[in-house]
Amino acid sequence: LRLLPQQRYLRAERAEVSALERKRNVLCCLITRILKVEKQLHIDNLVFRVIDACQKGELGPGLQFLSFCCHSVDVLSCVLHLLNQGYLRRQEGRPHVLEY
Repeated sequence: LRLLPQQRYLRAERAEVSALERKRNVLCCLITRILKVEKQLHIDNLVFRVIDACQKGELGPGLQFLSFCCHSVDVLSCVLHLLNQGYLRRQEGRPHVLEY
């Protein structure tokens, strides 16, 4: 029996997974922070606000982070995650409007 050294691609894959988790966490924080202020927002407006905040690298006074590229698919994925977790909800009769 011979043990093989750990492959380099496995380490790179772990780093990518960690980076994706950090990105998702930042996006979820942005979404909840925006909806805490606005109370309710059309999903399209929320996506644009989150993408804009990511590009600018800040969201209001006191909260700054490194700017990074995010797409509407990333934001919508996080919205679905937060809906499933119960942090967000859709308005009755207006499912395109989200509430915190």
